[in-house]
Amino acid sequence: MRKAAVLFIFIGAIVFSVSCDKKRVYDEYKPITEGWNKDSTIVFKLGRLDTVQNYNLFINIRNNKDYNYSNLFLITEMRFPQGKVVTDTLEYEMAAPDGTWLGTGFGDVKESKLWYKENVSFTEPGEYQIAIQQAMRKNDAVEGIESLEGITHVGFRIEKDLQ
Repeated sequence: MRKAAVLFIFIGAIVFSVSCDKKRVYDEYKPITEGWNKDSTIVFKLGRLDTVQNYNLFINIRNNKDYNYSNLFLITEMRFPQGKVVTDTLEYEMAAPDGTWLGTGFGDVKESKLWYKENVSFTEPGEYQIAIQQAMRKNDAVEGIESLEGITHVGFRIEKDLQ
């Protein structure tokens, strides 16, 4: 009987937290197993979005204690339905100067919600795609880090801009 009550409370909490997220339009995570290879591109297919609504876009990163860096460099591509591609090189701080992770969460895994773009409108009809690739390099190195350890999931989130 006690297990059923705990399960009911757990399911209720999940339903409540999901139903209260009125801004969310898209939210998906992809797992990273055995390190994030420098040549591995993670692609999110966004589907059709309201061409009138403005949105805020976020990259979500989950990392654990095996992540050995205080920052993270990413290369992103926003692929438009008609073929246009917008590429950005981004740097995010992942840890404070004292080594404390900036993300949220309990235990070894921390989640960081990182701003990507704000007040974006998807004016072209059709499916958009976001491609994300890690671009980490060691100091004074030309070649990128072959396999970036400690990143467990990469996510992409779209929220309605309610302003």
